[in-house]
Amino acid sequence: MDSFCGTGTTGHAVLDLNHEDDQRRRFILIELEKGICQSITRERLQKAAEGYIFETAKKKKIQIDGLGGGFRYVTLGISLFDEAGNIRKEVSFADLAAHVFFTETGEPLPKPAASKSPLLGIQSGVAVYLLYNGVLGDKRVNGGNILIGPVLDSLPTHDGPRVIYGEGCRLSAARLKREGVTFRQIPYQIKVG
Repeated sequence: MDSFCGTGTTGHAVLDLNHEDDQRRRFILIELEKGICQSITRERLQKAAEGYIFETAKKKKIQIDGLGGGFRYVTLGISLFDEAGNIRKEVSFADLAAHVFFTETGEPLPKPAASKSPLLGIQSGVAVYLLYNGVLGDKRVNGGNILIGPVLDSLPTHDGPRVIYGEGCRLSAARLKREGVTFRQIPYQIKVG
């Protein structure tokens, strides 16, 4: 991890090492200057991974082979949590869904979260659900985000373990176990990092 990455030398070095010994090292680069990130760091890493054509001073073109690998360029949005640890009112279902799925599985959402379905995705045989912001159509303050029998029965089915995030759960531990459900209460059981 390089929290002051500048031109991306650390990322380039990791790509080079992975190319040399066929390993799968990963890197995280952080740069506060948006202009440097977009026009220098991202471009350098893309060229290092994919290859490029270098033109000499005498206009001779030389093909530089790529090192392979790749990277994901992301920008930070608003903080999901306020200083008291509560989910900010501005946070959308899609934003929270992406965070919940990533912290639960270690993988990004397979596709953007549809605000009409509480099923976020399935990773390694485990289905991840989010009951938040009236996803089930119940816009009452305490409605639709509580795991009760009818809500559980209405969720998209999955033959395997399920992790369900919601504001509360009214089901017994025995029923959760029988149904293969792990319940995580939001915001308290959402991992921050």
